[in-house]
Amino acid sequence: MEAIAKLNNCPTSPRKMRLVVDLIRGERVEKALYILKYTNKEAAGKVEKLLLSAIKNWEVKNEGQSTEDAQLYVKYISVDGGRQLKRLRPAPQGRGYRIRKRSNHVTLVVDSKIVEPQTN
Repeated sequence: MEAIAKLNNCPTSPRKMRLVVDLIRGERVEKALYILKYTNKEAAGKVEKLLLSAIKNWEVKNEGQSTEDAQLYVKYISVDGGRQLKRLRPAPQGRGYRIRKRSNHVTLVVDSKIVEPQTN
C-alpha cells in the first residue's frame, strides 16, 4: 500500500529542486535518506523532511509492519512549478527589471516492494 506526502509553495526554483529529486527517484528509502543527508544542496534538506513524512504516513496506514521488512522505495516523485512572486529591481535610466521569485510543489509517493496477499 502506498503513502503520499506533498510539499507546496516551497521557495526554491523548480529547476534546482529537480536536481535533488532526480538523485532519489526509484531508490530504496534507506539509500535515498543517505543520499539526501550527504547532498550539498539546500533543497536536499526539504526533500529529506518530505521523505520522512511519507515514511510516517506509510507507517500509519500499515500498522504492525516494519519499514525494513516492507522494502519501501520511492515509487513516484515529481516537481511542479508553483506560484511566482514578481518584483521590480531599479535599473538605469528610470527603467525597472522584473525579478521572478519562483516556488515549487513536490509530490512524493512511497510504496512497498512486497506484494501483500488479497483477502476476499
